[in-house]
Amino acid sequence: MTGYGPVGVAVVGCGTVSHQYLPTLTTSPDLRVVACADLDLDRAGAVAARYGVPHATDVPTALHHPDVELVVNLTIPAAHDAVAGAAIAAGRHVYNEKPLSMDRESGGRLLAAAADGGVRVGGAPDTFLTAGTQAALAMLVEGAVGTPQTALLLMQGPGPESWHESPEFLYQRGAGPLFDLGPYYLTALASAFGPASRVAAAGRRAFPHRTIGAGPRAGTSFPVEVPTHVTALVEFVAGQVATLVFSFDSPLSRAGFLEITGTTATLALPDPNGYDGQPRLRRATDDDWVPVPVPGPRSGRGIGVVEMAQAIRLDRPHRASGEQALHVLDLMMSIAEAADTGGFVTVKSSFTPAAPLPSGWDPTVATMVVGRSPG
Repeated sequence: MTGYGPVGVAVVGCGTVSHQYLPTLTTSPDLRVVACADLDLDRAGAVAARYGVPHATDVPTALHHPDVELVVNLTIPAAHDAVAGAAIAAGRHVYNEKPLSMDRESGGRLLAAAADGGVRVGGAPDTFLTAGTQAALAMLVEGAVGTPQTALLLMQGPGPESWHESPEFLYQRGAGPLFDLGPYYLTALASAFGPASRVAAAGRRAFPHRTIGAGPRAGTSFPVEVPTHVTALVEFVAGQVATLVFSFDSPLSRAGFLEITGTTATLALPDPNGYDGQPRLRRATDDDWVPVPVPGPRSGRGIGVVEMAQAIRLDRPHRASGEQALHVLDLMMSIAEAADTGGFVTVKSSFTPAAPLPSGWDPTVATMVVGRSPG
């Protein structure tokens, strides 16, 4: 065991996403949120006051606070590398909001620096740690579908410009349906199948411009820089094959669709972009889907930080690992490159999928006491 008691946390970046994380972080008995930091000190102060965090500081002060062991990096994607690198240089573990990095090379350097410094890197999304998805992963391990063979993944809808008041960034380089929502789906898929080996893909733009449909700028047109429909075929090291569709071009919304088919049954996972839901199983002899009971409570964004803190204390690998986050980033970039080139692209990174969490794992229960293991 390394250290004892709740793990001290600094939250860096006090924008909108911080309000999704902090309810989980500040109510977990295994964490102690020490500081909120932001370039805007007034914003840091307001967020700290709202969630009862004792310190609101600039970023360097938070990274070097003596009670901070783990930095939760919620800055904009372009700042992820710099903030995470500074945290590692200060001897702190770091958990990055998605994406881990802006490119493969920077992500690899981040993991190498952490290894050299004896600290850890974790990465969002953590939705694969929800009770429903973990129950599904445990069923796969136990042979509920026989030998897993294929997966079908669908995320399609009309696009966020109908409701988002400032959707332009979702249609710029580094976004689109693949990079915006892909991490949730691909992390769940990789948790089930392990690392991918190669991909082929095709992509298209339905419209060169889109029109904002809500808010004070409704009616404003903006350019689309990226494919808004991407279809991919992914081969995995273990031999499975998956078909993926990510689309902002469909009037029909079909999200949260991830089915894994094996030699004896098909398993439908809960929405990879949510924190509730339950798996459903259908065998060849079944007339309909059979819901699968899910042990454990409903959770929220930030459970990956809680599980990482428990792993730090027990000196075991954490599940939302930097290696997994880098592989998902590599996989998305490989899909984009395959769509551009029209050929197969090799996915060079790898990772070791984590074992499912113990049944009934509860991120709200204190584990850092004598006689109780986080698992």
